[in-house]
Amino acid sequence: MTPATRAVPGRRSRWTGATVAAVEGLTRDVRRLELQFDEAVERSAPGGHVDVLIDVRGRLERRSYSVVEWRGTGRAVIAVKQLTAGRGGSVAMHALVPGDRLTVSRPEHLVGLTLDAPAHLLVAGGIGITALVGMARALAVRGGPLRLLYAVRTREEAPFLDQLRDLLGPRLELHCSAEGRRLTFPAAFADLPPGGLAYVCGPLLMQEAMRVAWEESGREPRHLRSETFGSSGSFPEEAFTVRVPRLGVEIDVPSDRSVLAALQDAGVEMIAECERGECGLCVLPVLAAEGLLDHRDVFLSARQKQAGDVFCTCVSRAVGGALTLDTFDR
Repeated sequence: MTPATRAVPGRRSRWTGATVAAVEGLTRDVRRLELQFDEAVERSAPGGHVDVLIDVRGRLERRSYSVVEWRGTGRAVIAVKQLTAGRGGSVAMHALVPGDRLTVSRPEHLVGLTLDAPAHLLVAGGIGITALVGMARALAVRGGPLRLLYAVRTREEAPFLDQLRDLLGPRLELHCSAEGRRLTFPAAFADLPPGGLAYVCGPLLMQEAMRVAWEESGREPRHLRSETFGSSGSFPEEAFTVRVPRLGVEIDVPSDRSVLAALQDAGVEMIAECERGECGLCVLPVLAAEGLLDHRDVFLSARQKQAGDVFCTCVSRAVGGALTLDTFDR
């Protein structure tokens, strides 16, 4: 597996080594991994995550995973859902066994937990629960109004369900679509008092539905906070072609490869950082799109996505045709 000392471009000081200390199956396709850091690291507050460098078919790629909990000194627990139709990172993570070595980042935060709000609502979709388990634990200990809405297809596909039920009791609401109980908005937050905070992590379509309902209800946008959920989109992954006329480049992007990675493999110099669709450094202008654009980022505004003249290459995809991009003058 990936050695802990491989060279990493960019901010080298944020990377360190770790050993896979334990592996446990939680559901049919979700595994719990304990990572023991080589050196002392500051524990992340609830909602933190770590980046992991994983070898995907001979190429070192970065994936981000929420820290579910901390155990002992410098040991972080993450959970990974295997996506057979994904880009290969989860398959590689599921192949890890105790003793394997990894290069990992020190914990980082994108969404901070505000403890002194009058009430808290946590909304999770599927594996998005990993970003909220630590928050639920911290809020339950503190006390105060709290609800966790957990949307899954079936109970068998709900990791941490028993743990959360013991922790929260009736404050946990399970919404199983297979049982006819779907999570709907704005009903989900109808009882949240003014000034209450909502945190959501789940598929992009679920997050967008909640955001729209939240704004239409007249609630303040700053009181809704979301955590990026991988790179889920509106359409299944499929192969397509990308052209960059300025550079005379035409490449095929496989279904399990990002546009960013395909461009880099072709020798195109790219600027990128988060690889989660958050920072916007890898965004390129769109000259033409023969099919649809499946915007999977959280960086571009709804207006920019509708206009379709810019594209986040690390996570977004094209559907049903070729995509022609430009590069910025550097």
